[in-house]
Amino acid sequence: MLIVDDDQLVRMALRLVLDGEADLTVVGEAADGDAAVDAIAQHRPDVVLMDIRMPGRDGISTTSEVLRNADPPRILMLTTFDSDDMVLGALRAGALGFVLKDTPPAQIIDAVRTVAAGDPTLSPAATARVIAAATASTPSDARRSAREAALAKLAALTERELDTARAIAEGLANSEIAERLHISVATVKAHTGSLLAKLAVDNRVQIALVVRDADD
Repeated sequence: MLIVDDDQLVRMALRLVLDGEADLTVVGEAADGDAAVDAIAQHRPDVVLMDIRMPGRDGISTTSEVLRNADPPRILMLTTFDSDDMVLGALRAGALGFVLKDTPPAQIIDAVRTVAAGDPTLSPAATARVIAAATASTPSDARRSAREAALAKLAALTERELDTARAIAEGLANSEIAERLHISVATVKAHTGSLLAKLAVDNRVQIALVVRDADD
């Protein structure tokens, strides 16, 4: 994995935490977005732990560029969570989740492993907080445009897919969705895969954002 943060002490601390795990290896570091793009091309990491706020190019624009490439790494954002709209922007850009900089080391390690497996790291409560920021941080005209686009996407879904999308937007886990809809977990996973394709998104958080935009 690659660590991207403008604070050298933060990078050192994260390297110490992550390199101590047998299944995790830090292959490099970068202090800003431009250096991160070069380091990712050089090292081809599976996961990038990316600071959301950096001088010059921030973590959001860097994430957008990196994820446009073929076979990109999975992005886990670092944040102080003092700006929900920036976190929202990172998730829209395709990041799989975020961790606070003061998160206990064991939880950071778990988050990295979760993202490495291709799963989001957002808890239901965090998902609700971030999605709620969409309304507060977006001008009304833009919200109307986003709502129209979201409604058009949802119109292409089957009834079961729509039910699954709404449950994901509530932050429910696959097992909880299966119980609510009286279907198997395997069927939930199949619906989720279909949702990713039909909505042209990369992860469950982005599914939730489409539903949120449609309901705005």
